[in-house]
Amino acid sequence: MFERLIGQSPNFEALLRSARMVAATDVTVLIVGETGTGKEVLAHALKQHSPRAEKPFITLNCAALPESLAESELFGHRKGAFTGAVGNQLGRLQAADGGTVFLDEVDSLPVALQAKLLRFLETGEVQPVGETHTSRVDVRIIAATNSNLPDKIQKGEFRRDLFYRLNVVPLEIPPLRERMGDIQVLLQHFMGHFATEHRLPEASFSKTALGRLAGYAWPGNVRELRNVCERLSILLAGRTIEENNLPPEIMNRMPAAQKPLFDLPEFGIDLEKVEIDLIRQALHRTNGNRSRSARLLGISRDTLLYRMQKYGIS
Repeated sequence: MFERLIGQSPNFEALLRSARMVAATDVTVLIVGETGTGKEVLAHALKQHSPRAEKPFITLNCAALPESLAESELFGHRKGAFTGAVGNQLGRLQAADGGTVFLDEVDSLPVALQAKLLRFLETGEVQPVGETHTSRVDVRIIAATNSNLPDKIQKGEFRRDLFYRLNVVPLEIPPLRERMGDIQVLLQHFMGHFATEHRLPEASFSKTALGRLAGYAWPGNVRELRNVCERLSILLAGRTIEENNLPPEIMNRMPAAQKPLFDLPEFGIDLEKVEIDLIRQALHRTNGNRSRSARLLGISRDTLLYRMQKYGIS
């Protein structure tokens, strides 16, 4: 399954190295990443390379659960526990006994249910709605979010203690704009994949089309790139795809390489002050995480540490 996670950029390869080590354990994992980065694909890979590979793998999209049914879906219910409960129902945790449960968009769980999930993580016990007794199940939890959980904690929307319990091993998938060197390898992979899947001759890209694709910010991340490749593979099978064949959302946006990051004031700037300010902004945005700050700044962690020491930034 790890072969479905394609990329050669240093930050992505570092993620995969960590994920392979984590997969062999039973530790709780929190996958963080923007929409479309491949959080569920990573969760499947963790399961497939774990000792629980042959056991159940159950996915629950927390954002799609009506609040009134969320507890029943997760923990199950007994007949007569509420209107419409015409029989006993196993919850996802019980159904996955011995295996893995993937809680996608875990930040969408109601706060009251977060407390019950926390208790499960600490004790392994589940109590179905309407049941007076608890039972123990053996389940590994992999959770995922595209939200900034520390911000949600500050707003009272997510429990701090649950965050710490889920965040035993965080795996952060970088957005595609932070691994632009992977765009060409992803394009090649998906174009070959869809040509085979749809039994069509493989299309290719001209140099100008590749340049435009490489400069696009890909707000939908790998999912957006994948969808573009499937569309072009079908509509332009066997042809060389030129710049004017690309979707309007790509053509209408100036390539990132041509955009100035900011306009230089006529009176000039103090470059050292700008650098200090950017470093402090990056550290603030990542809550002091130096590896993530270095990625935001486009430099190595060692370079960041050197510059922090140089400017006396703690």
